[in-house]
Amino acid sequence: MHGKRYVDAGTALLRLTLGVNLLLHGISKLRHGIDGIMGMLSSNGLPTFIGYGVYLGEVVAPVMLILGIYSRLAALTMAGNMVFALALAHRAELFALNPQSGAWAVELPMLFLLGSLGVALLGPDRYTLGSRIRGLRG
Repeated sequence: MHGKRYVDAGTALLRLTLGVNLLLHGISKLRHGIDGIMGMLSSNGLPTFIGYGVYLGEVVAPVMLILGIYSRLAALTMAGNMVFALALAHRAELFALNPQSGAWAVELPMLFLLGSLGVALLGPDRYTLGSRIRGLRG
């Protein structure tokens, strides 16, 4: 009984931490635009309209995750966003270390990716808005 409560609390902590931190990145993109993302897409031969998906992955999905509405879908959307970020913006750094800190150069996007996958696997916790409103738990 107590074990489940701790799992729920841990899942809620992970869900909120990921959601808030990725949302801050999304707010920055809302304020400053996504021209850099559009340029990366274009230079890789991809249609630029898919760049608007960053707003789903860094604004809509984090808000859903923070509130706990369709948590798995939100977490998977965030994970997909991070796969794109790693492939487009960080692929040259995948096997590099940060010269100042000695840390893996892609530690932040990997934390977002793997943390999001963890939330998707754990599913919704008992502290979500979705657990209070029938049909929004997912």
